[in-house]
Amino acid sequence: MKRPLQHSARIAVLFLAVSAQAAQPDTAVRNFIACPIVRDTASVPCWLAEYQGELYFLTLQTDVSAPVNPPWLGHRVLVEGRRTDKPRICGGIPLEPVHLSVIAEPDAACNQILPAEERYNLTFEPPRPPGPSGGRLAFNTLPMPAQAGPVKSEPQHYTLNYDFNGLVNFKHPFQLAPALETARAMTAKRVEIVGYRGAALLSDGTVLQEQSGLAERRAEQVAELLRGAGLTTPMYTVRWVETPSAPDGTEDYRGRHVEITLFP
Repeated sequence: MKRPLQHSARIAVLFLAVSAQAAQPDTAVRNFIACPIVRDTASVPCWLAEYQGELYFLTLQTDVSAPVNPPWLGHRVLVEGRRTDKPRICGGIPLEPVHLSVIAEPDAACNQILPAEERYNLTFEPPRPPGPSGGRLAFNTLPMPAQAGPVKSEPQHYTLNYDFNGLVNFKHPFQLAPALETARAMTAKRVEIVGYRGAALLSDGTVLQEQSGLAERRAEQVAELLRGAGLTTPMYTVRWVETPSAPDGTEDYRGRHVEITLFP
């Protein structure tokens, strides 16, 4: 009778050990709020931020078509990223992926500009062809992507992610364009829009919650944009979830989003 008990005890210990190992925090995650720093170079400025005595590279100075938009001087920035072992850029450790959310309240202390140094010169490749940026909050000037393949007969789902405490920005029209084109092609009968607000767990243990009422504003704004683009035939169902999900510090940016479902 002792052997089964000993066996069960060993399984329980093993289970607890595996659970403890799985619960270990990701030491590569860096979530913090700091003043952004601009480092000048001979080609294009780069943006950095300091956290716990270490300098991190955030992004280059580019336009709104880039995957990561730079922060602003005069404002702090929420940095959510993962430390990499890649070579330093502009003196900072690269974070990949990285999500930057400018804090709306001005902070006059965020004004540091570092001079150019020869060792930090960069080879800059533009992220898009030359010409004016296409980033704008209007659909009638956006080139719509061609419909690929046959039109789906089942519901189609799209997700829009947001900056912390943010509403629609220059990236969202590009994200909404495929949903708009699909809705037209499939002659959608109903559009369901659900807004969410999120929370962020910082590396120091601080939890930040987005403003109350933001989930509703996001959902209503997306519905307004789609209707304004001419998608007025479908019936709209617009709702929101006010309570943010508990953050775990890994991909908390996914919690602040809007889900769009198109029904044929």
